[in-house]
Amino acid sequence: MRIYTRAGDDGTTGLLFGGRVRKDAPVPVACGDVDEAQAALGLARSAADRDPELDALVVGLQRQLWVLMAEVSTAADNREKLRPGVTLVTAEMVEGLETLIDDLAARSDPPAEFVVPGETPSAAFLDLARTVVRRAERNALGVAVDGSQVVPYLNRLSDLLWTMARWREGQSLTARQ
Repeated sequence: MRIYTRAGDDGTTGLLFGGRVRKDAPVPVACGDVDEAQAALGLARSAADRDPELDALVVGLQRQLWVLMAEVSTAADNREKLRPGVTLVTAEMVEGLETLIDDLAARSDPPAEFVVPGETPSAAFLDLARTVVRRAERNALGVAVDGSQVVPYLNRLSDLLWTMARWREGQSLTARQ
């Protein structure tokens, strides 16, 4: 099996469950942003010195982003093929992010002033991932269908990544004291 197919040489890309669109169309742009966010999360994970809690959180988020990309990359006439939690973002997935935010926020005091990213490598990469998620959210606005949880999920994910970065910074400060 080869990694290249040559199918995209004409400037198009395939959608999940069929169909093709130009690579610069809104759907591939939004998916590309989410793919970039997923890679930035990988950087945060690699910079965390194998912290098992951060590792589990990040891998779970990366897998949920696959679900989100599946939904975004499905043409409207194929949406009935989407499966909740597998290829369709659910309200429960959004609520799960809120639970994580509340849990991590309770572990440390909120910053008293604007945050300057870069206290630790993993926190800096989480902040980078947050900014990419914000871009993905802006670009997903144009492709998410009514009733979709894609935009709320990305909105909550950016909040979670901000909270995770502050949590990582707090762990660093605690370790130095």
